[in-house]
Amino acid sequence: MSDDVIWHCIRHNHCSFMAKITTGIFCRNPYNVTGICNRSSCPLANSRYATIRDHDGIFYLYMKTAERAHLPNKLWERVKLPRNYEKAMEVINKHLEFWPRLLVHKIKQRLTKMTQYRIRMRKLQLKVREKVMTMPRKETQRHIRRMDKAEKAAQLEKNIESELKERLKKGVYGVRDIYNYPFKEFDTILEMEKDDVAPPEEEEDEVEYVEGDDIELMDDMEDMEDFEGLPDGHDGDMDEDDFSDESVAKKPKGSGSDSRSNVGRKSKKIIEVERDETNTRQRT
Repeated sequence: MSDDVIWHCIRHNHCSFMAKITTGIFCRNPYNVTGICNRSSCPLANSRYATIRDHDGIFYLYMKTAERAHLPNKLWERVKLPRNYEKAMEVINKHLEFWPRLLVHKIKQRLTKMTQYRIRMRKLQLKVREKVMTMPRKETQRHIRRMDKAEKAAQLEKNIESELKERLKKGVYGVRDIYNYPFKEFDTILEMEKDDVAPPEEEEDEVEYVEGDDIELMDDMEDMEDFEGLPDGHDGDMDEDDFSDESVAKKPKGSGSDSRSNVGRKSKKIIEVERDETNTRQRT
């Protein structure tokens, strides 16, 4: 199919790459050199065509000829261009030596424009800039609603607390009906009560238990008092009855309660025996 027929169909019927704007008609095809929809720059309506494309910062020269039109997978010939601008221009002149001058001029203009924006991109990458982040509208509105609800709940709790305090001060509830006292105030009250000294109580009669040694000493003292009442001359005379009395008086140590209860009985027996001895001695 000839190029004129293809252009007539594209221009007057329909083209998927065409974009009509108030300023003009543009082409979205990536192989278009100028980006304008016209007969000379349309890549579909020209069997012999060339352009430059960018792949990850590397420029390539694309060329199309009528001899490869029947092979769609090999339609475009690609040549890598060097990063140096002058060397890239030399490569273009070498491969497009016998091509139309208008097309070669458009390709060179495209190369200069692409090198300029590549330099500008490098400068922007090196420059520190603030990153603009977009905030989703729904999340912001949801966050605002939650904040409003939390504020309302906090105000309600404060109002309830203040009202309960006022009622407590007025004595509406009473002391017996309240069970949850504040811990800090409760501890302070306990400390104040501990500091206060309780009044001394009357001591009751307490029972004391004493060891047996003290009781034996008391018995010996009573015996000595009784011996002091005897007449002179009989201090050194000791009969067998006296030894028996002393053996009776000295008993093994027992519990404090038993010895205390038998104190009176022992002293009475000893006194009676001594009185009998004095009477018998006086009679003789």
